Amino acid sequence: MNPVAPLLASLQTELGADAVLSAEADLDGFTEDWRGRFKAPALCVALPSTAAQVSAVVRLCAAHGVPVLPQGGNTSLCGGAVPASEGVRPVIVNLSRMRRIRSIDAANGSMEVEAGCVLKTVQDAAAAEQRLFPVSLGAEGSCQIGGNLSTNAGGTGVLRYGNARDNVLGLEVVLADGTIWNGLRALRKDNTGLDLKHLFIGTEGTLGIITAATLKLHPLPTHHALAWFAPVDPAAALRILGMFQAACGSRLNAFEMINRRQLELVIEHVPERRNPLGELHDWHVLVELADTRGGEEMAELLQHTLEQAADAGLIVDAVFASNDTQRAALWEIRHSVSEANKKAGVGLTTDCAVPVSAVPAFIEQSTRAVHAIIPGLDILIVAHLGDGNAHFIPFFTFDAWREFADPVAMATAMRHCVNEVAHELHGTFSAEHGVGQTGLSEMAHYKSAIELTLMRAVKQALDPHQLFNPGRLLP
Repeated sequence: MNPVAPLLASLQTELGADAVLSAEADLDGFTEDWRGRFKAPALCVALPSTAAQVSAVVRLCAAHGVPVLPQGGNTSLCGGAVPASEGVRPVIVNLSRMRRIRSIDAANGSMEVEAGCVLKTVQDAAAAEQRLFPVSLGAEGSCQIGGNLSTNAGGTGVLRYGNARDNVLGLEVVLADGTIWNGLRALRKDNTGLDLKHLFIGTEGTLGIITAATLKLHPLPTHHALAWFAPVDPAAALRILGMFQAACGSRLNAFEMINRRQLELVIEHVPERRNPLGELHDWHVLVELADTRGGEEMAELLQHTLEQAADAGLIVDAVFASNDTQRAALWEIRHSVSEANKKAGVGLTTDCAVPVSAVPAFIEQSTRAVHAIIPGLDILIVAHLGDGNAHFIPFFTFDAWREFADPVAMATAMRHCVNEVAHELHGTFSAEHGVGQTGLSEMAHYKSAIELTLMRAVKQALDPHQLFNPGRLLP
């Protein structure tokens, strides 16, 4: 008898036959990451609709000694949401059926949502109540809240609102023994001991499965002023960032930088994307101000600040969005980088963060390090300059990538030399994407022994049988 048959039968009894997928053809979309770089088999995919069903799945897996892999929208960039190639095949617990928005309390600035809610759906529901959920990223049309929280997602709003961790008030979590912890508090002050939600935010499903969250909402900005400009270089962009911070304070909503080669790939590979300026420049920045009032004042402030930067010789060219359509088109360019890179070739995405003041040095030194391995290799830069998170991406055409006898070794060497620069500049190799599979060796290399010991102690306490998302986060 197939030794997994009793587990599959029990899962079908708990969830219904249509909520347990085990046929190979049905598993493909769940066992391979969206870029097609990681694929490994799973025992089955469970599609629970409630926290109680998630609890039942966990209890059954624990009874059979089978690993559990929580999965949201499967948009990970580091192989964190699909099975590992080694070890026991897991049960993938995909939360896409848990997509209810349970409540919105506009006066309290909070909303309670299930983990399978798509990020864009959450944003739209908040906006309908004149509130803002500020976590925003390129995959927001497909990524899910549970995944955003389990990786402590960042995105383009961190400069003003912080990352995912900063926008959560409470959680509902299924623990390794199937217990459901209801921590869905909507309080901004609760000084009663450990803030337990932070054990599960950013730990990639290794300590528990987030099934719902109480999210923090903000006033919805109704006025925006946006410009796209070409700074002389990253050091000039950094100086301009300081000028905007001094002039605009909390109204500075975004400050995003990409380089020429990245913009070229977006224009070449994503339909209806065009260069906003008269010619291609080496560096491009999108800057946005936002507030609940004062649209004309903000537009004048935006223009005045850029004029000051131009007078100081920091800017080559600039264009202003004069309406919402133009504003959306400029944001679409920024949000199209992942799509363009996937179509164009193989980009070895890194996720480093350094002190904001060190970003120009990080870009310069990382370029030298990569070119020491492969002279002249294309480099893509996508930087959340305002928070110091710079995605430095060594880029290969498909043909060039296929020529490597050992592409895994090449990818490891490339990423490590970039991460080493970040480390020397007192930064980190993982800012917003998570650790997943690709960052395990870096965790072992850069994390101190005491940090790893403490993390393993927490893992042992909450998941003593090591069944939640094994082979992730902890080397």
